[in-house]
Amino acid sequence: MHGLGNDFVILDARSHALALTPARRRTIADRCLGVGCDQLIVLEQPTERDADVFMRIYNPDGSEAGACGNATRCVASLVMDERKADRVTVQTIAGLLESQKMGTGTNGLPVISVDMGPARLDWREIPVREACDTNHMPVGLGPLQDPVGTNMGNPHATFFVEDLAAIPLEELGPKLEHDPFFPERANIGVAQRVGEARLRLRVWERGAGVTLACGSGACAAVVAASRRGLVDRKAEIILEHGSLTIEWLRDNHVLMTGGISVAFKGELDRSLLS
Repeated sequence: MHGLGNDFVILDARSHALALTPARRRTIADRCLGVGCDQLIVLEQPTERDADVFMRIYNPDGSEAGACGNATRCVASLVMDERKADRVTVQTIAGLLESQKMGTGTNGLPVISVDMGPARLDWREIPVREACDTNHMPVGLGPLQDPVGTNMGNPHATFFVEDLAAIPLEELGPKLEHDPFFPERANIGVAQRVGEARLRLRVWERGAGVTLACGSGACAAVVAASRRGLVDRKAEIILEHGSLTIEWLRDNHVLMTGGISVAFKGELDRSLLS
């Protein structure tokens, strides 16, 4: 499945556990040796009574991630279909994400809204190496300077630029991701204001590289832009293959709304799990 090109292999381990070592995760995510994806998603039985499913998220490098907004929409859609419901709650290691069906997109598939939880803004919550104003963090490289820090279940540094196309994100992203300023590494977002309530965004995702879309990065970008006075609390985030609507609510929660798509369903060869 994918959300605006941010693609996932989703495995169902609710009836029996899967032995997914880091090496097996990397192989499945590899676009030549396995299926290929930006993130590998595993569905498990929830441990919280209020949750309908537990969603575990693995990066292509085998590491585990705490949040993925586009994957949450995809998983929520699957579980809604199973339960014939318009609302479900997805559990992650970062918390519970309430999801709601908002209608149907132009592709005939559901448009899903997810409450991504609160935006965490304190330097200890992101986290960064030292106490600082997270609206103007003292870290940068070349044309990327003065980012805003936000934790949306995972750490984000959002840089604002005048010309997004001129930024060599493939070169700068991995260096900033691994900057010692970010003890848990960071997702690196680069945003350009292109209208009163519109931002264009690219993201270097921690452990994954540049992806066509990043839901948590879109949430972080609107929170960051709102803190800087560039947009109000609701904006359209324009990505390579479409857009997301993000709203930073007064209670500090962030809503993300967008469509999902199914590419195919099938079975993995046993060699990928052995």
